[in-house]
Amino acid sequence: MPKTSSIKNRARLSRRDMFRGGGLAASGLLAGTASTAAAAMPASPSVYTRVGVKPFINLTAAVTINGGLLTLPNVKQAMEEASHFSVNLDELMEGVGKRLAEIFQCEAALVTSGAAGSLTHATSACLAGGDPERIQQLPDLTGLRTQVIMPRESRNTYDHAIRALGVKMITVDTREEFYRALSRNTAMISVLGNAESRGPIRLEEFVEAGRKYGAPVLVDASPEWPQSPDPYLARGADLVAYSGGKICAGPQCSGFLIGRKDLIHAAWMNSAPHHAFGRMMKVGKEEIMGALAAAEFTLSRRNVENEVDKWNGWIRRIDAKLRKVTGVRTKHNPPPGKNPHPVLEIAWDPERIGYTAGEVHDVLMGSEPRVQTHAGGVGHRFAIRVGNCREDQIDVVADRLAEVFRSAPKPKPERQMPPAADVSGRWDVEISFVRGSARHSLYFDAEGGHLRGTHIGQRGQGELAGSINGNRVRFSSRLTYDAERSGYLFDGELKGAEIAGAVDLGEYGEATFKAWRHEYGKPRRKDPSVSGKTEKI
Repeated sequence: MPKTSSIKNRARLSRRDMFRGGGLAASGLLAGTASTAAAAMPASPSVYTRVGVKPFINLTAAVTINGGLLTLPNVKQAMEEASHFSVNLDELMEGVGKRLAEIFQCEAALVTSGAAGSLTHATSACLAGGDPERIQQLPDLTGLRTQVIMPRESRNTYDHAIRALGVKMITVDTREEFYRALSRNTAMISVLGNAESRGPIRLEEFVEAGRKYGAPVLVDASPEWPQSPDPYLARGADLVAYSGGKICAGPQCSGFLIGRKDLIHAAWMNSAPHHAFGRMMKVGKEEIMGALAAAEFTLSRRNVENEVDKWNGWIRRIDAKLRKVTGVRTKHNPPPGKNPHPVLEIAWDPERIGYTAGEVHDVLMGSEPRVQTHAGGVGHRFAIRVGNCREDQIDVVADRLAEVFRSAPKPKPERQMPPAADVSGRWDVEISFVRGSARHSLYFDAEGGHLRGTHIGQRGQGELAGSINGNRVRFSSRLTYDAERSGYLFDGELKGAEIAGAVDLGEYGEATFKAWRHEYGKPRRKDPSVSGKTEKI
């Protein structure tokens, strides 16, 4: 980081007792490193149970909605020590930035509010630089570059962190499309690290072409194990974003942005505590020091091969017990791509075991102890990852999974009724959300009890599939808009020319819906029961 005010007495991070031992105990990631403070205050789930929330054994590894990885003990200690003093954040980020640059062997580094925060600050840096007027102007792009190029293989739902600045995402499939899109209006080229090798253009070519137009290249490596020196910077990338709370097991709300000194400085000026677009993406002194402690340990002391070997051993223990259950099949897969977590796929015969994946999820989360997995939906398979477990939890998990499948009810096929009506054709749908509503269109193609067709939303569309059993209508769809995909699961009852019921929106909660057959050539009619709820949010 660049100089701010003079710094006379920069405190050094105390590493006393930080790196004792070398396994993964209290956090499931590190053995024998509990500090004196931690030992004096043993962890109790009452911090959560007092508000009605029960913790669980986490078989989803670093998934954010499930709390991410358990924080390393040395990270907890650094955050605790940092909380007892006041410091100037410009001075702190300069000192920590220099230390991180040494660790990553790069020009400069910045602690951010997660890898998503890194993507936003990187975009701001490429748009506004360090110009105060332009920093204040964002997200108004008048007079600024307005486009970000990204290969299709790299597009994903986290692009929202880039699009938040109002830029237009230009998706390219081929080398020819890339060079046609590249111009003086290109603010940045963005690539997803674990997808780059699947596309027709290598990172080095993006870098060389981007420099001719003053367009920096950003690599999103959020789920990857950071290395020093960084492989993406070594290949020419200008900026790389990592999560601080995933593989590094640092604070959940932390991330790292590393790379070119001028761009890192600009990213810091565009982020909190400075009054800029990124002001709301704050990291405090505790998260900054916790992230530093996580990076120091991860890049200097942790051994990815040893940890993967240990996780594979744990998976083999679970696999051995599940293989003894009639009707259950398993497959032990190596870590996918650049994510270090090996995977155990679990599948079962629905003719023998009368649970859907969603029902397995509910049974496991209703057990004691609770067990969280990737299970969900109406299918009959799911995956688990053990990188967020303690060793003493492995046999507990294995026994619980085996017992759930052994004690599962026998399949009870739903009684098939002939469809109450032929629902083929276009239907207009009013979906009422927790606040606001929207009008969509459904095109059903019914054949017997099977439904297929198209779901058209306000901005995206996608295929639908489901069934009609008597007067019960159930179908699912996924709307695609740009790189975003939203899932809908409709469950309703057919009454005459109307279908009404509930919609499961996945991470966005639940809604209700009412659908009517489309009346061609007539004005669009409004359902009186949802009057006053048609505002678009």
